[in-house]
Amino acid sequence: MPAVPHETLKLELIATCRAMERIGHFVGTWGNISVRVPEGFLITPSRVSYDTITPADIVTVDLDGDIVHGHRLPSSETGVHRLVLRKKPHVNSIIHSHPPYASALSCLQRSIPVFVEDVAQIIGGEVKCTRYVPAGQHQNIAEEVAATIGEENAVLLANHGVLVCGRTLAEAFVACQILEKAAQIMLLAAPLGGVIPIPKEHVQSERHRFLYKYGTTDDQG
Repeated sequence: MPAVPHETLKLELIATCRAMERIGHFVGTWGNISVRVPEGFLITPSRVSYDTITPADIVTVDLDGDIVHGHRLPSSETGVHRLVLRKKPHVNSIIHSHPPYASALSCLQRSIPVFVEDVAQIIGGEVKCTRYVPAGQHQNIAEEVAATIGEENAVLLANHGVLVCGRTLAEAFVACQILEKAAQIMLLAAPLGGVIPIPKEHVQSERHRFLYKYGTTDDQG
């Protein structure tokens, strides 16, 4: 990915926080975003309202968890972002949020299978649910999330919310909306017998198509 100035990334990060608030995935200060940079990653601060946040409030943290730059405390869930970024080097942005439908499934401790093609393309696989870890056990939550997420770009945090990844912040934002739509469809379909998953080989081919062909002349056939 081409280098983007930190100030530009901070403004994009803040704009995405406010967009997440508008669509109901962030409430108050519950929700956080990180973006990878050469020093480690930029992350939203703890307990700062998104309608007042400024670029100066964004914290830079390295992949060992040390603060590199910033006058605020980083998000209390910084450890989750750090471990996932270390595990998934192709990921450059992470959004942790609490959307209603996906959070409902996290409270049922249900995984979300791939049953619509946009989940296959953007998420890339079944969205698994972690085991429950009590709030405040930040390191345990981080380790549980990192152990549960695989090649797919999302994971449910049991009785808590979701974490979604992307190659860019824009992609992660779209993935959040696709995951929430899938969760809503899954809950709507439950009384009618439930969703029917897409076969795994087609999930893999759709993901490959999105990553390497979508938007090119190779995808016109």
